[in-house]
Amino acid sequence: MDFTIKDIAKRAEVSTATVSRALNDSGYVGTKTKEKVKGIARELNYVPNIVARNLSKSESNAVGVVVPEIANPFFGEVIMGITLVADKNNLSIILYNTGEEVQKELRCLNLLKEQRVKGLILTSSCADDNFNSEYLKALQDLRIPIILMDRDVKYSNFDAVFFDDIQGAYMGVDALLKEGHRRIAALCGPTTMRPGRDRLKGYKKAFFMNNIPIDDRYIFYGEHNLDSGYRTTKEFLGMDEPPTAIFATNNMVCLGCMKALSELGIKIPRDIALVGFDQIELFDILNLNISVVYKDTVRMGETAMGLLLDKLNNEEETPQTKRIILPTEIKLKGSEKYTKI
Repeated sequence: MDFTIKDIAKRAEVSTATVSRALNDSGYVGTKTKEKVKGIARELNYVPNIVARNLSKSESNAVGVVVPEIANPFFGEVIMGITLVADKNNLSIILYNTGEEVQKELRCLNLLKEQRVKGLILTSSCADDNFNSEYLKALQDLRIPIILMDRDVKYSNFDAVFFDDIQGAYMGVDALLKEGHRRIAALCGPTTMRPGRDRLKGYKKAFFMNNIPIDDRYIFYGEHNLDSGYRTTKEFLGMDEPPTAIFATNNMVCLGCMKALSELGIKIPRDIALVGFDQIELFDILNLNISVVYKDTVRMGETAMGLLLDKLNNEEETPQTKRIILPTEIKLKGSEKYTKI
C-alpha cells in the first residue's frame, strides 16, 4: 500500500500543508512537529509522488530527451553526455524512444507537456518529405526551450548541435580514393534528413576534389539500420563489377554490412576495403581494425545540454539562433587498404 501525505497528516493530527512544509523543510514548522511528521513518514516508508508534485507546480525539475532509436550505441553515448551535465545541475531526465515513428513522437511530446518539463532535447523522426505544420506546431506549443540534436527540423529556428558530417564523409572517402579505389559503394541513409544528406554530399565532394568522376551505380539508398546495411551489401556484391571498397555512412549500417560479408566469407581488407561512420566500441574490444569517421558523441550530448542550460538560465529571448557544428576526424586502422586493385 502506498501512503500519502494525507495518511501522515491524519496520524500526526496536523494539516496536509504542515506535512508538506515539514517534509520539504520549507516555511515555518515547529521543531517537535517536524520531527514527528518525519518520524511517521519513515515508519510508513513514505515515498513522495513526484508526478503529483510536478502537477502542483508550474514546471518540474526535469528535462525531456526524445531520440529515435535507443538501441543505437550512438544515442546511448549521446544520452550519457546529456546526463553528465544534467546531474551536475541537479536536473533529472525523462527519456522517450520514438522508434522513428512521427506519430509516436507526437504522443511523447504531449506526455512531456503533461509532465511539465523545463526543456527538451530532440532528435526528430520527422523527415523533410514527411513534414507537416502539425508537427512544428506541436513543438512550438510546448512553450519551453528546445534544442535539436543531430537532425534538423524543417522551417524551425531552434538552437541545435550537429556534427560536420560533410567533412567526415569527405575524409572517409578521400582515404579510400588515396588507396586507389574507384568503385566505392556508398551505403547511404535517408537523404530527407540532414545526416544522410550531408554524408552523401561528403562522398561526392571527395570524388570532385580528386577530379574523379562519380559512378552513380555505386550509390545505394536505404535506412540507417543494420538490416539495410545487410541487404544492400548482398545486393551490390552481385554486380558485374562489384565495388572494391565500401563507405558505410552509419554505425548500424556498417555492422549489417560486416554481417553480410562474414556470411559470404569475404575478408576485410583482404577481399574488400571498408570505412565506417561513427565509432563502434565493439570493434576495439574484438580487435577489429576498422577505419572509421570518429565523432565524439558524448560531447554532443554535453553540448546539447549546455545549450539548454543557457536557455533556461537566460530569461531574455535571444533573437539569434545558435547552431553548433562539432568536428569529425578520421581514424585509419588499415581496413581502407586493399591489395587486389
